[in-house]
Amino acid sequence: MTVEELGSGSKKKTERNGASYHHSTMSVPIIILFIASLCLCGHAIQQSAAFQQPSTPVVPSSFRRSSSCDVSISATRWNPQDCKCDDDRHSDGISRRDILSSTLSAVGLSLAASIGKAERANALDVPAFLVSSEGDRGVKGMPVPGKRVGGLSSKIRSVSKIMDELQRDLMQERWDLVEGYANQLRSYVPVFTAYTDSAFPTDIPTDKGLRVALRYEVGRFFASLERFRQATNRKSLDEAYVAYSDMSLHFDRYLRVGGLYTFYDDTISLEPYYKGVADSSLVYADPNKDPALVRDLVVLIKGADKGRTGIVIGIYPDGSNNCAVKLDRSRGIREIRVVPQSWAAKRLGEQDPDDVFLIPQSSS
Repeated sequence: MTVEELGSGSKKKTERNGASYHHSTMSVPIIILFIASLCLCGHAIQQSAAFQQPSTPVVPSSFRRSSSCDVSISATRWNPQDCKCDDDRHSDGISRRDILSSTLSAVGLSLAASIGKAERANALDVPAFLVSSEGDRGVKGMPVPGKRVGGLSSKIRSVSKIMDELQRDLMQERWDLVEGYANQLRSYVPVFTAYTDSAFPTDIPTDKGLRVALRYEVGRFFASLERFRQATNRKSLDEAYVAYSDMSLHFDRYLRVGGLYTFYDDTISLEPYYKGVADSSLVYADPNKDPALVRDLVVLIKGADKGRTGIVIGIYPDGSNNCAVKLDRSRGIREIRVVPQSWAAKRLGEQDPDDVFLIPQSSS
């Protein structure tokens, strides 16, 4: 029997998005193959439904605790209308791989695009599905670096100690010691590069987005270091403080995005804990009458970090009335916050010095 004779058999007409498909009467092997194809198609559609993104954005709409900057991340949603398959090209059903790839691409692009808007925002949050959960490698709530980083993580974290020593010498105006830090920190360029490429090495869009974010922070860190070097050559203390503040901020953000924090605090805001507590219970000077200056020990009296203590490391002269505060050490990490000066109030009474001043002084 010829193909034309087979085609003259009974036909079954189905409608799909307005297109008509005609199926000829087929022999038993062909029928079996057809049924198997339908099963695979149905399975693919079921799997694609399992990978639908939640209705809420998978990328945060703003940086957590970025109180002083209007910084936003574009929300990324999976829209079924955007994933319609072309009947001519995808007659075998919706591809799970295509749906997941398009979603990850959008998230990676959103993450990368958000970095350029965050010049002086606080540490960047990343989408929830990029971070580890209970039972995964790494710190819960942080991005999970690849297994090939080796000892690079420890080397990156060791920069924190150098930054602490630099803060000590700068605030004591030891220019003879301060001048040597620029070259010391520049020697870490290969370490930052190696970690960025090793921690998130794949070509999937999320890894690409994280690499872009990390490279941006490294670029801003070393650009601030160059400004710091120029300020120290002129012995311009205020400019050096601002440059050091930017260095600290971008390094803090690198640690956060790179999954290098030793812990993750998922508390959104501390303000609810102070409801019903009189402000007079926090002993501080009125920041409007006696504003905190660089080197002053402060307590944050407003915002998500209310009640946390630290030291002012820089005051921005750009008219924003913002200052950079290096929070007191918590589980080995000293986070950086950029807040309005009216939020950072000088602590009163006898206080222990900032812990950088307890680091033994290097011999000159």
